[in-house]
Amino acid sequence: MTQTGTGNQVPVTITNARVFESIQLNGRPLNKLIGDVQLEQNGTLFYCDSAYIDLAANNLEAFGNVRILQPGGTEVSSDYLKYTGNQKEAFLRGNVHLLNSTDNLWCENLTYRTDTKIGTYTNGGTLQTASTTLTSTSGWYNVRNKDSRFTGDVLVSDSAYNIISDDLGYNTESKLVQFFAASIVRNDKSELRTTAGTYDSKAEIAHFTKRSSIWNRSQYVEGDQLDYNRHTGNGIAVGKVRAMDTVQHITLWSDHAIVNEKLKTLLATRKPVLRKAEGLDTLYMRADTFFSATYSALLQWQKTRLLTERPVRADSGSTRRRTTRNRAPDTTVVVASNPVPEDTSQAFIGFRHVIVFSDSLQARADSLSYTRRDSTLRLMKQPVAWARQSQVTGDTLLLQNDSGRIKRIFIPNNAFVASRTGPEQAAIFDQVQGKTLTGYFKGSQLSHMVVWPQAESIYYPKDDSGAYLGVNRVSSERMTVFFGDQALQNILLEQDIKQKMYPITQVNLAEMRLSRFIWREDERPLSVAEIFK
Repeated sequence: MTQTGTGNQVPVTITNARVFESIQLNGRPLNKLIGDVQLEQNGTLFYCDSAYIDLAANNLEAFGNVRILQPGGTEVSSDYLKYTGNQKEAFLRGNVHLLNSTDNLWCENLTYRTDTKIGTYTNGGTLQTASTTLTSTSGWYNVRNKDSRFTGDVLVSDSAYNIISDDLGYNTESKLVQFFAASIVRNDKSELRTTAGTYDSKAEIAHFTKRSSIWNRSQYVEGDQLDYNRHTGNGIAVGKVRAMDTVQHITLWSDHAIVNEKLKTLLATRKPVLRKAEGLDTLYMRADTFFSATYSALLQWQKTRLLTERPVRADSGSTRRRTTRNRAPDTTVVVASNPVPEDTSQAFIGFRHVIVFSDSLQARADSLSYTRRDSTLRLMKQPVAWARQSQVTGDTLLLQNDSGRIKRIFIPNNAFVASRTGPEQAAIFDQVQGKTLTGYFKGSQLSHMVVWPQAESIYYPKDDSGAYLGVNRVSSERMTVFFGDQALQNILLEQDIKQKMYPITQVNLAEMRLSRFIWREDERPLSVAEIFK
C-alpha cells in the first residue's frame, strides 16, 4: 500500500503496514498504521510498530521500536518519534541511540535533522567513539563532519586522559578538543587548566589562548597563552608567566617561559624575577634570563658548551672563536663525551644584570648560579654584596644558605670588604682585603670572617664613648675580623704581623684606601620593588 502527501515539500511515503486505517482526530484526517510499519522520505527510511501520519501536513508520529535509517549507514533508534516532514526534523524520546560508523550517541531525548544530520539533546547524553567517552547535560553531534559540542557538567574519559569542562567541542575523527569555558585536562603525569584553546588528543598537543596552567609532580606554570606537547614534555607560557618549583620552594615571574617536564628544565626570559622562600628568609633574584635543570644536566650543558667553542675561519682569513657566552641556554640537553654522573638535585643559573635582595643580604653581579645539593648561591663577574653596613666584593662570591638564611660567604680570590664608619659625609671606611675570605653570619648579621693569605686592613678603632682613637693599618698572613653592632669591632692577627697606628688628625682620610677599594653603595637595591622594576 502506497500513499503520498501533497504540496511542494518532499512527501513522506508509506511503503508498508499490516493494518491501515483512515481516522479523524480533532477534525483532521489521519492514517493509522499498525505492524511492520515502513515509511520513506528522500532516501531516509522510517521503521516502527505503529504510527499516525498526517499526509496533508506531512507529519509523522511513531511508536515502538522506532528506527531511522539513512544513506551512508547512519541509524537512529528510540521508543517514540515525532517527525515534521517539511522541516525534516525528528524529535525522539526514550532509549535514544544514534549510531554512525564507530560513533555512538545515547540520550533520553534527541532532536535530529535528517537533512543536516545534526542531533541535539538537552537532558543528558553520552557520546562514545573508540576509546573515548563524553557525557554532558546538553550537546549536539554532526554526523557529516564528526563535530560535536557539549555543555554542562562535561566529562571526557579516555585511556590516555580525562577532561572536566563546562563547554567544549570535540571531533570524533581528528580527536581535536576545543575549549570554550573552564576546563581541566588530566593524564598520568600532568594537569592542564584553561578556558579557551585546543587539545589535539592524537598528538597530545595543547594550544591554550587564554590564561591557562600546567601542573606536574613538582612544577607549575601559568600564563596568558600556553602551549604543551606531552611527547616532548615541552610547555611554553607567554604573558604574565608564573612558575613554581615545589621541591626547591621557588616561584618565578616572567613574560616568557619554557618548561620541560621530562628533563625537569625551565628557561625564563623577558624580565624574569625568581623568589626562593625557605625557612626564615626569602631571597628575590632578577636577571635577563634564568635556566633551571638538574645538577648533572646543568653541568652537562656547560661541558657541551665548552666543547662547542671551536675556532672558525672568517671570510677575511682571520681566526675567530665561536662562543655561546652570555647567551641563554637551549632547553635541549646535548650529551657530550664522558657524561657527568647523574645527580637529580635541582640547580639554576641567571644571566646578565643580576640583582639579589633579601632582608639580610643584597647583591649585584653579571651572572649567578645556585645548586640545591650544597645550598650555595654563586655570584660571578664583578659581583658585589651588601650585608647591613658591609660591602663585599671579589672575583666570585659564594653564599651558602641554611634554612633560608645566608650562613656563610666565601670569596676564593681578590676578597675585599668595606664598612662605612661615622657619618656619610665623612666618607671613612673600615676595610679588609686578602686573597680569600670566609665570612660567617649569625642570624641576619655578619658575625666574623677569616681572611688569608696576604690579609690587610684599615680600620678606625673607638674608645668606650665612641670616639675615634686613630687609624690602624695592619697586615698579616691570616686575619680574623669580628663584627658587633653592625660594625667592625676588633681584629685578630696571625703570622707575619705588621701594624701601624696613625692619629686621626694627621692623615688624609680620603687617601686611607686599600688597593681594591671601591664603594658601590649607589648600586645597592633597597627594596623588593626594585627587583620588579
